[in-house]
Amino acid sequence: MVEFQFRSGNANGECDERTPATLPGLTLGDPYTDFILCFVYSYLPEPPVSTAAPLSCAPAAADGVDRISILPDVLLHKVVSRLPAKDGARTTVLSSRWRSLWRSVPLVLVDTHFLPGGDAECRPARAGATSPAVTGAVSAALKAHPGPLPFVSLTCSFMDRADRRLLARWCQLLATKGVEVLVFVNRPLPILSLPLPSELFGCVSLRRLYIGAWAFPETDTLPHGVAFPNLKELVLSFVVMQDKVIDFMLAVSPVLETLSVVGTVYGLHARITSRSLRCAQFCLSELEEVAVVDAPSLERLLMWKSDGEGLVSTTVKIHHAPQLRLLGYLGPGVHNLEIGNTIIKAGTKARPGTVVPSVHTLGLTLHFEVRGSVEMLPSFLRCFPNVETLCIESEEETRKPTTGNISSMIWRKISPIECVQSHLKTIVLREYRGHSTEYDFLKYIAEHARVLERMVIVLQKGLSDAAMEEVIAKLTPLNSARANRDSKLLFPVHKWDGGTTWTLQAGLLEGSVFPMDDPFFCQVS
Repeated sequence: MVEFQFRSGNANGECDERTPATLPGLTLGDPYTDFILCFVYSYLPEPPVSTAAPLSCAPAAADGVDRISILPDVLLHKVVSRLPAKDGARTTVLSSRWRSLWRSVPLVLVDTHFLPGGDAECRPARAGATSPAVTGAVSAALKAHPGPLPFVSLTCSFMDRADRRLLARWCQLLATKGVEVLVFVNRPLPILSLPLPSELFGCVSLRRLYIGAWAFPETDTLPHGVAFPNLKELVLSFVVMQDKVIDFMLAVSPVLETLSVVGTVYGLHARITSRSLRCAQFCLSELEEVAVVDAPSLERLLMWKSDGEGLVSTTVKIHHAPQLRLLGYLGPGVHNLEIGNTIIKAGTKARPGTVVPSVHTLGLTLHFEVRGSVEMLPSFLRCFPNVETLCIESEEETRKPTTGNISSMIWRKISPIECVQSHLKTIVLREYRGHSTEYDFLKYIAEHARVLERMVIVLQKGLSDAAMEEVIAKLTPLNSARANRDSKLLFPVHKWDGGTTWTLQAGLLEGSVFPMDDPFFCQVS
């Protein structure tokens, strides 16, 4: 599981305290760009072969008999198929029998395996002698091996407009040799003017496709009849694209199950119409609007850091998503929410056309010191009457607080909220600062949540021990305020590293199931 906070991570998906300039393959530059690139590398799928194990054999037997070569072909096929491409190709010099073996097994092609260090930690920081050498090795492997290609990862070449013919040839070979999983990340960030080769759209055998740091070509210029009949997973990272790209890819991918968009920097309007899509997630993007128009299979809609650091007011529209179980992070007072044809406002009453009863897990971000956000919170909660798990990130407000002493008044005067009274079992409040506005909300939950079992409070990063003890002491009265005296209410208090906890794996499937059933990390022990 890759766990992210808004700081740099390393190529293994682990949080890293080093500066972006000291991370593998990164250079000094725009911090946002460096972070995006690091984020892209951190969640790339692991190749099925590794360079970690040395290629070696036992000393030759005293009698000189070659016992490896007398093994049956089926075993030798398994041996060669587990080797990185460069090592598999080296076996062809052993004998005529071995020469045919490498060509007869599926090829796993990972360009970082051709680097001197043999892994992703050694990606070159800038274009130079290493990049052309790797590019040449990839070209030679694609030309020499007949396929199939179950897994191809190309992430360390520096491509520009002079490489268009080479890129087209690569994609032609990938298409004809049946690539199934393709990771295709260009290197010259932040230069994103190079479009994906149109030949890529002939790879009909693709099941998983990860694209990073490219410009998406004009869809009108692509060959007629483009289709990805087998594509189930699509990740678009730092891709320059028009709004209609999402429509296009959903339309030509009839079995697509997961769509992830990372790092778009031009206000994106995403329209989701798909009968097969089960998860859509948008992170580190400027998302102006996401409209779930017709998505009968959609189970998860996830958004993280998709408001351009507060510069974009995202509109979230939910029209037809009867299977939607998990939704977040929404920001009352920041995000505009529309259910059906109704724009949700402070004081909007719950009725059949303004609720999404299928949602059981809800993630919110909230500025507790902003009156408009606090006043919108009850209306947002009413839209999801069956929520059982609620995770709220308390956002720090840098402007002058506007709630003042009216917070408790807001919660005393509101009408009943269905999910709070009848269904809420777990609530997690992260980045708790001990403000009275946060406490007023928790008190309301404790007093009205009849079936509540767990209330988890995660303290703001950086609180001193004395401040933490003071905050905990102020929370103690919540125990006596609980609505259901027979329930076992827990109030664990945790020190967290700060920031929103996130992982892109929240939306990725393994087989037919989501391996992460707790993407908001609510099960804090």
